[in-house]
Amino acid sequence: MSSDAPGFELPLRLLLAFRALIDELHAELSRQGHPHIRPMHGFVMQAIGPAGTTAVELGRALGVSKQAAGKTVESLERVGYVERATDPHDSRRKIVRLTPYGMDALQRSARIFDELRARWAAELGAERLRALEADLRKVTPANPWRLDTPAWFTSL
Repeated sequence: MSSDAPGFELPLRLLLAFRALIDELHAELSRQGHPHIRPMHGFVMQAIGPAGTTAVELGRALGVSKQAAGKTVESLERVGYVERATDPHDSRRKIVRLTPYGMDALQRSARIFDELRARWAAELGAERLRALEADLRKVTPANPWRLDTPAWFTSL
């Protein structure tokens, strides 16, 4: 009799690991002055990037409609993470940019993820964590930046 786990457990464990990290990240972000940020916001803010973007480009990057991207931008604008401005190269276009508060959230997120990784290394052992990361790189696409993941979950 095999002691291997059933095949369905692997994706569930990977999802639970992702969820645990994201939940811990958001709890710490809340303690550090970002109580309104939500998991989807991280994907959106990464898609906006330091240079800003338009709602159409944002929707394309996230795999959602321009309207859905616009609603998310409105909610981020209300809590101070983004602002809309006229494109300096084309006055007909509006761009969405991260505010200093939005940039602060991203910078804090990066530091917190480093701290969470260090905790995992302490729990599992640094070598085992590096091996896990190397193995995951072998079985996943080279580019880990899939900003359309939230839309993928809802596309049935």
